[in-house]
Amino acid sequence: MKIRTLWLSASALTLAVSVGWSGVATAQAAPAKASADAGATVQELIVTAERRNENLQQTAIAATVMTGADLQKQGIVTVDQLQFVSPSLTVNNFGQGNDFDIRGIGKGEHNTQTGTGVITYRDGVATFPGYIQEEPYFDIASVEILRGPQGTFSGQNATGGAVIVNTADPKINGGYTGYLQGQLGNYSDWGLQGGVNLPVSDTLAARVSFYTEERNSFYHITGPWTGDPGLKWGAVRLGVLWTPNDKLKVLWKTDYDYLDNGGYFGDPLTTKGTSSIFNFANNYKTYATDQFIRSIVKADYTTDNNLTLRSISSYQQGRSAWTGDIDGTAAAAPNYIIAEAVNERLWTQEFNIISPDNKPFTWVLGAYYQNNRYDFPSGLFDIGVPPGVVDEDLNGINSTYTAAAFGQASWNWDNGLQLQVGARYSKWSTTNRVHYTVPEFGLAFFQDQTEEGNNLTGKVALNWKVDADNFLYAFVATGAKPGGLNTALYFGGGVVPPPFGQEYVTDYEVGWKSSLLDNHLHTQLGAYYNSFDHFQVILPIPNQPTQATEQNVPNATKLYGLEASAQGVFGDFSFNVGLGLEKSELGTFYTEDPRKPTAGTCNPNTVPATATCINLNGQPQTYAPDFTFNLYTQYVFHLADQDTLTPSVSYSHISHQWATLFDNRAAGDFLEARDLVGASLAWRHGDFITTLYGSNLTNDKYVAAALSPIRLAGPPRQFGIRVLKSF
Repeated sequence: MKIRTLWLSASALTLAVSVGWSGVATAQAAPAKASADAGATVQELIVTAERRNENLQQTAIAATVMTGADLQKQGIVTVDQLQFVSPSLTVNNFGQGNDFDIRGIGKGEHNTQTGTGVITYRDGVATFPGYIQEEPYFDIASVEILRGPQGTFSGQNATGGAVIVNTADPKINGGYTGYLQGQLGNYSDWGLQGGVNLPVSDTLAARVSFYTEERNSFYHITGPWTGDPGLKWGAVRLGVLWTPNDKLKVLWKTDYDYLDNGGYFGDPLTTKGTSSIFNFANNYKTYATDQFIRSIVKADYTTDNNLTLRSISSYQQGRSAWTGDIDGTAAAAPNYIIAEAVNERLWTQEFNIISPDNKPFTWVLGAYYQNNRYDFPSGLFDIGVPPGVVDEDLNGINSTYTAAAFGQASWNWDNGLQLQVGARYSKWSTTNRVHYTVPEFGLAFFQDQTEEGNNLTGKVALNWKVDADNFLYAFVATGAKPGGLNTALYFGGGVVPPPFGQEYVTDYEVGWKSSLLDNHLHTQLGAYYNSFDHFQVILPIPNQPTQATEQNVPNATKLYGLEASAQGVFGDFSFNVGLGLEKSELGTFYTEDPRKPTAGTCNPNTVPATATCINLNGQPQTYAPDFTFNLYTQYVFHLADQDTLTPSVSYSHISHQWATLFDNRAAGDFLEARDLVGASLAWRHGDFITTLYGSNLTNDKYVAAALSPIRLAGPPRQFGIRVLKSF
């Protein structure tokens, strides 16, 4: 369902570089003792994207992989922060919803009917598609950020890429091990998190972990409504691992999160400068809470001939509620508000058959089903423009399903060549059964409509393991995002515009990965060219320009670029660096800017009929910065009694972006470049690590997200102390 909702966010991004140490450590368990071993090398990073554990340096995927220790060192606990540690990635954060883009491809419109283009998996299952994404990262084993379409294994909604989050598993015979970490910071920030492994028997173990944080708001709100804008988060996870024999492994995990974000606040897009970005008025009650539960069961059975039979089942249920002032002022007019509550239920099932790893011919077969339903309860969704004068209310359901079959085969020759061929066939459907009313005008409409479709996506790759230290690849990959339904036009007689179609992307990519200097330096270098077809965007109706609906850009956008990254370990000095260069160009496309006067028919494919109908050919894609750069570096000083002192510095740059296709600075479309500097000083004494940390140390004031008519600020300077105890 296309819900024209303006999500506001005071995002809890903190690019703090926190706990620092060298050496290999698993997910937030007791880290290895630091040493002065000058022979320390870059650790092997594992990707699980293709249903196997594979070495990142020998896999034909452009990816950034971070271990749990990496996340902890850099203070990463939210999805927002990933954009500052990975090339070509942006997160347009509206609080409970996020528009996640990689290489300029992802989610352009924030509503329930528009699917995400960068899908997030948690412990092997797809999560809520674009909503409730602020779920904190705690007790994590690894995070994999996959760039480019992942049409074979991640399926639909991975046109831009995918994020795979693996939480820490229980360990049988792993003892009572774990960690506890507390923090204090400015804005009265305090938090506590921890995890503990619980050995039960020789075949059974459990793990319990938790996260909690409270913080005052970044904003000074003069009212008349100030509410309680602080952040209050709590989450808990229980995992149970059962291995009755050497053939069967069953893992069950359940998460519960209660995330009170206080509210999302912004000022008008047309406000000049950033001096007032944290100071403004608000004249409507404001709150924002998410709560959900997710349960996952993963079962692996290994046959006598070493086939792996896998089943992954999940059930997720959540509720997102928000009220807010969406004009960003306390003025009597315009006074636009939103008040909504949405329930979501998602369940998934996947089956895999996985061949043994050590054969010349390897393969994976799979089947997938997903059913997702949004429920808008009666009386709990109102867009008031202004309230009491024009109230756009709705209630009903939007339900979607996806069914798919997929597979990939790999042929491996003795000379190091490998041919991979993968494909996925998906069938999808979306249904709206919704009542729309505007009581002040006596308007009432009912929509009962279904749209369905199918697509074929996949990947063909030719890879060459030149030697133990060099890996070359070239591939063509495709991805698709389903279409959706437009909602009835309130002031257009209840007419429902036509559905919008699927998005497609075709990615041509080459890359080189190497291990240099006796494994002290790992590098990745890649180039890509994407043809992005039928971008989904809300625009004026061609023959009714006073009304807007979601449509498809008729001609392909070209996006092409270069990405590079490196990880180095040289004794006590280590670093991680990445950059992305991109150019994007819309194809021929005529439309009208809905914020300007409109007139006449504007056919998207032909010569404009009026002066207001403009050709966007050559304009950049939204949220596609030309240049991204990130750097993290640290040095370990060795003290008496095996203590260490580790200073670290991080820097990230994201060049300017455009929030709409029209590139209208006066309307607030231009998002300035952002430069964020972080630093930390970590003292390690025995099993304790005490860290002084700071993020956005230069207090760069920048617009983190823009959605007419609101702009939302990125987090200001934050600093504090963290203490971690491993056991």
